[in-house]
Amino acid sequence: MIEQGVIAVAGYFELVDAPDGGYRVRMMDGSGNLMAISVTFPTKRAAVKGVEMAREIAGTGLIRDCSSNGAGTILRDRVRTVSPKDKAAAHGRKLSARAVVG
Repeated sequence: MIEQGVIAVAGYFELVDAPDGGYRVRMMDGSGNLMAISVTFPTKRAAVKGVEMAREIAGTGLIRDCSSNGAGTILRDRVRTVSPKDKAAAHGRKLSARAVVG
């Protein structure tokens, strides 16, 4: 989706220098707001591997409530797969008829 010459994205990751050496990964939402920051990684390669792991966890991981009154309750016990049509809609694109059928 393009709005006034800017490509809208769901979010992105930034590699940044960690204050104690190494690198951290910042997860940003589509508006540029900080959503999470990682542990320190010793190398950029390790940080990129961390992003790959975060993507996998975000797509398949459970949400466990470890707050003071959550007692480890699982908040989402089933992960729904995202259809190509839903995925395209989330990114503001339309699929061709061939892509929807397949």
